[in-house]
Amino acid sequence: MDERYEPGSPVHELIRRIPHVAFEVDDLDEELKKHDFKILTPPNSPGQGTRVAMIEHNGAPVELIEFEKLNRQ
Repeated sequence: MDERYEPGSPVHELIRRIPHVAFEVDDLDEELKKHDFKILTPPNSPGQGTRVAMIEHNGAPVELIEFEKLNRQ
C-alpha cells in the first residue's frame, strides 16, 4: 500500500493503489443517476463550493467533481 495512508485507512483500497483522474461534471447527482457506476466514495464536500465522488470505471478509480455555480453579474 501507499505510505500516504495510515494503516487501517477507510479510503477504498483501489484509490490507495492506483492514481486517478478527475472529471468536472455539471451535476454530480445526475451523473451518478444516469450511469451504473460502482461508487467507491459517496458524494461528499471536501471543501466549500465543491462536491466529489469516487467511482470505479474499467477497473480504475475516477473522481467526479462538481463546483458550485457562482452568480456573476
